[in-house]
Amino acid sequence: MALRYCNSLTEYSRFRTRVVKAGDLEIGGMNPIRLQSMTTTDTLDTLKTVEQSIRMIEAGCELVRITAPSLNEARNLENIKKELRKRGYATPICADIHFTPNAAEHAARVVEKVRVNPGNYADKKKFEHIDYTDAHYNEELERIRERFLPLIRICKQYGTAMRIGTNHGSLSDRILSRYGDTPLGMVESAMEFLRICEEEKYYDIVLSMKASNVQVMVQAYRLLVNKMMANGQNYPLHLGVTEAGDGEDGRIKSAVGIGALLEDGLGDTIRVSLTEEPEFEIPVARNLVGRYSKRAGHKTIPALKGGFPEGFSPFEYQRRETSAVINMGGHNVPRVIADLSEKQASPSLSLTPASFFPFGYGYSVPLDKWNLSDQA
Repeated sequence: MALRYCNSLTEYSRFRTRVVKAGDLEIGGMNPIRLQSMTTTDTLDTLKTVEQSIRMIEAGCELVRITAPSLNEARNLENIKKELRKRGYATPICADIHFTPNAAEHAARVVEKVRVNPGNYADKKKFEHIDYTDAHYNEELERIRERFLPLIRICKQYGTAMRIGTNHGSLSDRILSRYGDTPLGMVESAMEFLRICEEEKYYDIVLSMKASNVQVMVQAYRLLVNKMMANGQNYPLHLGVTEAGDGEDGRIKSAVGIGALLEDGLGDTIRVSLTEEPEFEIPVARNLVGRYSKRAGHKTIPALKGGFPEGFSPFEYQRRETSAVINMGGHNVPRVIADLSEKQASPSLSLTPASFFPFGYGYSVPLDKWNLSDQA
């Protein structure tokens, strides 16, 4: 159990989570991995937000997330929801909340799901390091509890689901002071809020550990599941890489982070976060989850005898130690090798210095010297 974070390292097996409902949409359990996206319009502009939401829905979005940074935006969610329903769209809405508990409390009465960031829901960022005693730290947790309780009670009353969504870039000073800027800090940030929910017997919760650094993101999710397994918990997971970017780079970055966790059998909803129109995110997300509709029952990979090597941890990045050979291995950066065998095998395709230009290698004839660019 100490290093466990998925059902199997050698055979695809989805981690079975509890079912959470956002309106009529079931998340978790053995339901399909749900696809979601987020509007980029001004939430106070009802028609633009509705029209963008419809484009997302028609692309395949199953949960529309809309930001509500203040009470004014939270109030306008009702108008947006009414217009969507009037046009025949029943897709559930998730209000995205930062800093403003009153906005979350209002939104929870209107939409099917709210997302809160435990790093800034009840804490203000002052970029201070504080050496907390246990007593002082517990006082802070009690203060958070008092700020968070009203939202929990409203969610229970209205049947509203909640995502406790940690963001690596907005951990509170309190968490940073005790746990540092680490995956463990991300997990504990969410767990503090989750414990309060459980004390109030509120369980309609989805968890997320988002980061723009793919390594940190993967480590945090794995550590979160490890903690849940140890506690007998199985809350659904929302997967995403923050600010993945656009074009090919954004898609690759999302595929690496989200795909690694999906391969572990983790994840119940996903969002591919691109700096493009939100409806463009859905086809990428669909391609990612499509692999797993037929993944179960694949040919088993031989298990590693004896489990993880001594000293290895799946919750922190460790490069495998190797001996350096010329400019490969050891402490050298990973090298990219190009396969030019087709050019060698074909008489019509000669192998010349120019063949290497696309790979970042330049050759100076007067100096008889190769130059390497950053691409090499």
